[in-house]
Amino acid sequence: MQLLKPENRKNNPLPLLAVGTFGLHVLTLLLLLFHGSMLQQLGRQLTPQSLVQLVDGRTITVDPQPNLERQPEAIRRFVGETMSLMLTWSDQQPPTQVWEITSQLVADNFKEKLKSEVTNLNPDSQFENVNRGAENVLVIQKISQPTEIGNGKWKVEMFANQLVFSGYDKLGKSVSFNKQILVRAIDEPTTSLPNAALPLQFAAYRLGEARLEIYNVCDIKDKNCSGNPNQALP
Repeated sequence: MQLLKPENRKNNPLPLLAVGTFGLHVLTLLLLLFHGSMLQQLGRQLTPQSLVQLVDGRTITVDPQPNLERQPEAIRRFVGETMSLMLTWSDQQPPTQVWEITSQLVADNFKEKLKSEVTNLNPDSQFENVNRGAENVLVIQKISQPTEIGNGKWKVEMFANQLVFSGYDKLGKSVSFNKQILVRAIDEPTTSLPNAALPLQFAAYRLGEARLEIYNVCDIKDKNCSGNPNQALP
């Protein structure tokens, strides 16, 4: 009966302690939620999402990738379309013009070496002076999946043939072009789009948006293919 006396209930500290402890837990939980929200907002500021519009008109947000990351299909497409543009020409679209435009997708210290290889593909015609009716077309049979060989660097194997036609040889001939192609990521596109751009310039510009460049090409059987252009194209 003594426990039920009003004075005992008033002097008992346990209820106050329980209420205080519960209130402290609630305050701690609110602080954690607040800090979590702040960290989430900070993370979005440091790694902002990008808005991407899909082919069907829908829009989605995507997380950014590290600057040196590229999707395998993007690398394969870059290699295939770049080499196709570079090794396809005619008297209406002469190789000098093609090379001037597409060489923007090649590393500066490798351009002369690759130009020499492109010229030697068809020894019967002059690179600088294409005969009327002459035509060269690259036909690609296979492009392998990229193999990462360094940070932001990949190797791709391409199996193709260069079909060479001349004004007097309508049947043409086939020149094997089976190569290992080394590409690397770059910070900024190297292609530019002039006023009244040609279709080829548009195509090269769109490829340049991938921020990739070819920095070496080796024979498919070369086991020592590296980033040194002096060892390329044996």
